[in-house]
Amino acid sequence: MTIIDVHAHLGEDCVFDETFTEEELLDKHRAHGIGLSIVQPASCHDIENVRAQHDAVYALAGRYPGQFLGMANPNPHLKDETYAEEIRRCIEELGFVGIKLHTSAHAVHPNSRDGRKVFEQGRKWGVPVMVHTGAGIPFANPANLMAAAERFPDVNIVMAHCGMMIMAGETALAMERHDNLYADITWTAGFQIRRWAEAFGARRFLFGSDHADNAGAEIGKLRTCGLSAEDQEWIFGKSAEALYRIQPGREDA
Repeated sequence: MTIIDVHAHLGEDCVFDETFTEEELLDKHRAHGIGLSIVQPASCHDIENVRAQHDAVYALAGRYPGQFLGMANPNPHLKDETYAEEIRRCIEELGFVGIKLHTSAHAVHPNSRDGRKVFEQGRKWGVPVMVHTGAGIPFANPANLMAAAERFPDVNIVMAHCGMMIMAGETALAMERHDNLYADITWTAGFQIRRWAEAFGARRFLFGSDHADNAGAEIGKLRTCGLSAEDQEWIFGKSAEALYRIQPGREDA
């Protein structure tokens, strides 16, 4: 079974004062048998820094074919033409497979004018949009994504962190109502994942680490929370393969 981590970072984060390194990502792969990580930049506000971080993700993928893919994460508050051009560059030129909307780091509500343009780009390029949920309410409430899911029914939306426990009830409500909502299970309790997999299907949940040193805990959680072998197989990798259209064993990135 190939483990796919859909939520990884690389670079300097100016919001949370974190540094995510290539060495940490490679160590995570070796230590925990992770076959592929979808890597997004750390949080930054200006176009120059996010371009540099996107380029670093692309270079990482080039050095380790088949182990890394990219996810774009420019600030939605950038000028419309600047934001759209960087998304185009990431998808068309760098081969990235998704877009991130970080509600708290970039102070953007999913249903605001600038929030909506993230989903518009997801629709244009046919890629999933991952949205931070949990810490950072009210912008980060999972329930905010119900309006987005209704407005953009052709866009697959991934709720990062499933509301981080405190907003978990909204995650279940949103997923019950909208089939185009998915979730990565970082920072989420095992008993909730088990219940949700039974209620909504394991195919709508994806493995992620967020921080490389959290990977072991996330793997252990999935293996010990009572999921069936088939459900584990979906969450550890098959869901990501289907959602991000990843070909197993691919050597390009």
